[in-house]
Amino acid sequence: MIPPASKILIVDHKELCAVLSEYMEHEGLIPVVAHSGEAALEMIRSEHPDALIVDLKPPDMDGMQLLKGAKALDEDLPVILMTGYPEIRGAVAAMRAGAHDYLAKPLKHHEVLRVVFRALNERALKRKLRRLSSQIQDESSLRETMGPSDAVSRLISEVTRVAKTNFSVLILGETGSGKELVAHAIHQLSPRCEAPFMAVDCGAIPETLLESELFGHEKGAYTGADRQKIGKFEMAGEGTLFLDEISNMPLGSQAKLLRVLQEKTLYRIGGTEPVSADVRVLAASNQDLQRLGESGSLRRDVYFRLNEFTISVPPLRERQEDILYLAKRFLDLTNLELQRNVKGFTQSAVDVLLAYSWPGNVRQLRSAIRRAMLLADDLVAAHHLGMESVSPKRELPHLECDQEAHESPQGDLPLKEIMHRKVVVMERAILAQVLRETAGNKAKAARVLHIDYKTINSKIRQYGISIERKD
Repeated sequence: MIPPASKILIVDHKELCAVLSEYMEHEGLIPVVAHSGEAALEMIRSEHPDALIVDLKPPDMDGMQLLKGAKALDEDLPVILMTGYPEIRGAVAAMRAGAHDYLAKPLKHHEVLRVVFRALNERALKRKLRRLSSQIQDESSLRETMGPSDAVSRLISEVTRVAKTNFSVLILGETGSGKELVAHAIHQLSPRCEAPFMAVDCGAIPETLLESELFGHEKGAYTGADRQKIGKFEMAGEGTLFLDEISNMPLGSQAKLLRVLQEKTLYRIGGTEPVSADVRVLAASNQDLQRLGESGSLRRDVYFRLNEFTISVPPLRERQEDILYLAKRFLDLTNLELQRNVKGFTQSAVDVLLAYSWPGNVRQLRSAIRRAMLLADDLVAAHHLGMESVSPKRELPHLECDQEAHESPQGDLPLKEIMHRKVVVMERAILAQVLRETAGNKAKAARVLHIDYKTINSKIRQYGISIERKD
């Protein structure tokens, strides 16, 4: 149960420290030494030892003071006190103050090791119990946040399984379906849970600033860089970095990301010194990344490197059992927020909630409930939701594709290239038709197609689609 290479901090005069260090090294432990209380506290901050052995009367401070200082820095750090027989009462008092055990001088080799190993075992057991407790809470939290459906149960099973590994994970799902919640759960259930979780929205940061956000920069690296900046990779430390909407990352940045993932080191912009980057990366997208890899929008090597495991978050329309559960949850939360006492939903409101396709998923449902509760008094009715005029489960009409989509393939192009060209033509035709039907309203078109606003904007630019807005 003892973690490999456990670190033992020994605080005493040089001769005794040398003897105890030899004991530790012989058992495969790592001794670190300090000869004063102040030095010991500094080493606890920097070295993060797994156990502390200290004389009851260190040279420069009272032993009880050092005990309290050590516990303030690391509540779970087992402190083993060394004392002569005449000071046994002081040792008992220290035990009551939080010391783990004491050793009577002159020290005996086997007794020292027995006490140290017991302390290390208890520390490891406490950490394991805390992690198990945290995992139970996090699994429960994910179910509470997403719903009781079988689809969510399968999702939680996948999250729990992959969280224990160090795999990179792709989290795929529509906008608003809960991809970041899943990423948080993977981090909290992982051995990295005590390290930071950092998130970067690759679509919300301009291309010129994205690399600085990820990797940091040195002072003077470019105009306006008036001080050193630590990037999200460094800030995550040995924790987790979540790259949201990875498909929006520019190709140049993708190449640098791949290098960091493979080499576990990075260079700040304008820097020459390598920086360790032992970070677990989770990435999310609302698009088909495999198809983007084939089309060249996403580097295939980046896709394969990130795709060690894939989790698909089902849209809300495929989780009918969760809709009313989440609606009631949002109602209760909004009651607390607004200090209201709305009791529930009318049957007509329930019918609308279950019939609607929720293209914005859970995020849209939450907004709809909050808006309705501003209008409702005792119960939320259908007209409070403002969805009567919306076709609940809209089907796209017959698509009138360009003639090019039906033409026979020309030349000796490979099948993959032929299919790619056909897909591009079809996708452009669909976008153009939906934009015509929505009178050029990009936000409405995005909802119809179940894609986010940033994606439809980029597609419009990519395909050169002109929009004729109608008032």
